[in-house]
Amino acid sequence: MTLKWFNLAFKLQGSVAPIILPRVLIFAGFAFFVSLFHYYEPQISLKVFGDLTNNVVFNLVLGLLLVFRTNAAYDRYWEGRKAWGTLVVNIRNLARLMQISTNCSEGEKLQKEKSIKLLAAFAIATKLHLRSEAIEQDLDEILTEKEIIELRNAKHVPLELTLWLGDYLQKQVQSDRIDTNYFVTMNGHLNALVEGLTSCERILKTPLPPAYCIYLKRLILIYCLGLPFHLVTEIDWLAAIAVGLVSFILLGVEQIGNEIENPFGHDFNDLPIDEICTSVSANVEQAIAYSLK
Repeated sequence: MTLKWFNLAFKLQGSVAPIILPRVLIFAGFAFFVSLFHYYEPQISLKVFGDLTNNVVFNLVLGLLLVFRTNAAYDRYWEGRKAWGTLVVNIRNLARLMQISTNCSEGEKLQKEKSIKLLAAFAIATKLHLRSEAIEQDLDEILTEKEIIELRNAKHVPLELTLWLGDYLQKQVQSDRIDTNYFVTMNGHLNALVEGLTSCERILKTPLPPAYCIYLKRLILIYCLGLPFHLVTEIDWLAAIAVGLVSFILLGVEQIGNEIENPFGHDFNDLPIDEICTSVSANVEQAIAYSLK
């Protein structure tokens, strides 16, 4: 366990250290320049410039903003995970109900299986939609070329797929292949898919107000530039190391918020949406294969 702890502590993948390192070096370099100036001009007092870093109000505001920034970013991350949990649960239930409750002949089974596969297509299309990526070969195994062209021309691809699913269910209930009670339940799951999709879009299109981010960056900048003037009179040349460590802590916490603010991307700290979509596709295939038993 101890070795694992140290391996995780020094792990670079998923760490914000490589991202903030240039900024840390800039602040440490500035602190070294201040130490150099103090060495050659010791009669000039520089501590007055660093007194702000000891101010209780300044430190309190900086700490509160860092906590708020991190909590707000994690709330978005967790809300995104719950929204995808909603999508997964309703896709599984809808695939299960469509498979076991639709009475169709042998010739109509192919259409039913194709409609169930639209659920996997919905998950993949939602992933691409949230990442603002175009449909390439992601749906080739699920949809025909004509259907893919239709989706590429659609204004909202995931919503278009829910319309196809709703149309299929409506036709089945009108043909008495689905019991009305089952239809109501399945339509509820379809509505929940739209709700989960909308929750993801709400997170994506409602970023943290820029004023908070700008103000926090300014406070960190003021603190890291003022700190060397306070430390240089006490620890001389070690001020650069101390400022580097302090800036590493402050910049690291701020960067973590930046990393998880949008949880739908490709970064290591984003939600594992690719794995979720793979799992959903496997669940859909399992539901379709049930009739083969």
